[in-house]
Amino acid sequence: MLHLSNEIVEVHSKFKRNFASRFLRQLIVGIIKNIMRKKVDFLVIGSGIAGLCFALKAANFGKVCMVTKAKIDDTSTKYAQGGIAAVMYSPDTYEKHIQDTMVAGDELSDRHIVEITIRESTERVLELVEWGVDFDKTQSGKFALAKEGGHSEFRVLHHKDITGFEIEEKLILAAQRNPNIEILDNHLAVEIITQHHLGIEVNRHMSGITCYGAYIYNPKTKEVDTILSKITMMATGGIGTVYGNTTNPTVATGDGIAMVYRAKGAVRGMEFVQFHPTSLYNPSERPSFLITEAMRGAGAILKNKNGEEFMRKYDSRGSLAPRDIVARAIDNEMKTKGIDHVYLDTTLIKKEEMFQHFPNIYAKCLSIGIDPTKEMIPVVPAAHYSCGGIQVDEWGRSTITNLYASGECSSTGLHGANRLASNSLLEALVFSHRACLNAVEAIKNIDFCDQVPDWNTEGTVLNEEMVLITQSMKEVQTIMASYVGIVRSNLRLQRAFDRLEILYRETEDLYKKSILIPEICELRNVINVGYLIIRNAMERKESRGLHYSLDYPEHRDVNPTREDKL
Repeated sequence: MLHLSNEIVEVHSKFKRNFASRFLRQLIVGIIKNIMRKKVDFLVIGSGIAGLCFALKAANFGKVCMVTKAKIDDTSTKYAQGGIAAVMYSPDTYEKHIQDTMVAGDELSDRHIVEITIRESTERVLELVEWGVDFDKTQSGKFALAKEGGHSEFRVLHHKDITGFEIEEKLILAAQRNPNIEILDNHLAVEIITQHHLGIEVNRHMSGITCYGAYIYNPKTKEVDTILSKITMMATGGIGTVYGNTTNPTVATGDGIAMVYRAKGAVRGMEFVQFHPTSLYNPSERPSFLITEAMRGAGAILKNKNGEEFMRKYDSRGSLAPRDIVARAIDNEMKTKGIDHVYLDTTLIKKEEMFQHFPNIYAKCLSIGIDPTKEMIPVVPAAHYSCGGIQVDEWGRSTITNLYASGECSSTGLHGANRLASNSLLEALVFSHRACLNAVEAIKNIDFCDQVPDWNTEGTVLNEEMVLITQSMKEVQTIMASYVGIVRSNLRLQRAFDRLEILYRETEDLYKKSILIPEICELRNVINVGYLIIRNAMERKESRGLHYSLDYPEHRDVNPTREDKL
């Protein structure tokens, strides 16, 4: 028998003790981490009207954690000027609003979804009033209703020209006072957790993909935390930052859509990007300042630099035609005449109405040396709203189990090929409400998944090449603005696809090697969303609503395999 020396025996014993000690420490740390992991009934990602409404309702049935990647009020909701469309008084009717929505959507809207949304509009708006939202009223005490492009009746409720700000402020106050709602601001959702993170291979065509929560970047620890949830609501807003010129806040990088797409959830209708016809032409400003459509509803008219009205030659409705028509008309005027912008003649609006209904716009214009009561406002189209997004059903359920979506990141089928003005806030209200009704029943049969691993940082290093990320973001925005804007063609789309593919490969390689920072996550998301817009645009062999192709100018779908609805 071989006898080991005392020294070897001692070293061997020490090794065993150290190994056992390390193993025990790792085991204990793992157990503690699992115990300390945040577990909530409802995880809400996003803090605009969609996320806040869902959170406020869900808080009556369980614990809610709301994650928002900037300040809680830094949302697109806050910047919504015009208002919220709803049927309130005669002579307006639900049928009129339904028909206006179908026409604006270029008959691509899902009529069943349109009817649900419009018929529930009155009740949902009155609920906002109960939460403290102060809509403008007439001297008789009725709601003062405005009319915008595409609407056949006055039905837009508003609070001066800062309706979104008013709604956001009141809903935030309600959420902050609710003991069942925890708000984590400046926290970025990195990925939703599915079977993929448990080592189970998933593909886009399989059924039964399930969401167990999300990995969340914590700015204090600079690490990625695991938040487990029974129900997850995606309410991350829009995609405007994919384009350089946008009315959206800088946080609108399409995070929710990109996360769901990477998790193999269904995303649709991304070719339909709405460019608001009238953002203030002020090239140095980001985001672009919005000149609400309500000004045209109040009598303002689009004109060229010579003071000539031009919209009548494009549409009999003139400056109050739907947004897709107006944006294309302005784009054509700019390109054919070689100009950077057109004008909105607001001198036709009475001064009293200007001061009372549009004080924020009036003040903004004065700040750059324009008096809108005496001078025309220079305007230009800017990326404003995505009509596509995460595919959901009439209860806000995505194709991933236990994952819901509401607001601009979702695709309910309401908007079709073009959004009717002021229908977006209404959609968020209706589907956050319906999602909550469904979720509180579903949650009774859902348990937490305790097999979820921590975020894996193995092999990553601190990346100091921020210039690579910022430059790539600028390149994406340039590509999208140049080739995938208001007017498209097969050549432009292919060129955009080829250039974006290079940026995708470079960014994914950098992402895999780098310690995670929010900037690279946003870049990945913007690239993913850009790809989806391009791919969906390539698939649609027609011109429809917001998607206009020089190669397929006819209003018909020549692809027989594609359903003629979203």
